[in-house]
Amino acid sequence: MAKRKYLLTSARPKVNAGLQVGSYVNVADNSGAKEIMIINVPLIKTRLRRLPFAGVGDLVVASVKKGTPQMRRQIVYAVIVRQRRPFRRPDGTWVSFEDNAAVLVNPDGTPRGSEIRGPIAREAAERWPKVAKLATMIV
Repeated sequence: MAKRKYLLTSARPKVNAGLQVGSYVNVADNSGAKEIMIINVPLIKTRLRRLPFAGVGDLVVASVKKGTPQMRRQIVYAVIVRQRRPFRRPDGTWVSFEDNAAVLVNPDGTPRGSEIRGPIAREAAERWPKVAKLATMIV
């Protein structure tokens, strides 16, 4: 059985994990999905029986819960672009958003939609440049 390779553009920044397996997340693009549920976080190694966690800029595997009939019940990849839990940047500022949001991507990191609604975190923009191109505002 071949191992899957996920595109990671740089080292993971130290971001407080605000989401875990089972979390519902809004979709911030126009791919047809409205809400997804995280079912796996690839490349996260945790303690036995601890739920995998994800923060801003992380790739997750999710199931589409709300959206168009063609998108519902599909298993998709997504990048977390906003989280409600505050996280600290190296310059000392704390950042938090009003909602948890993700952008649907292909396994190689290209976004599925053609526009992104709302702001995205700088940590996600630096790690996923193709997602950053579609963003209207980077915070």
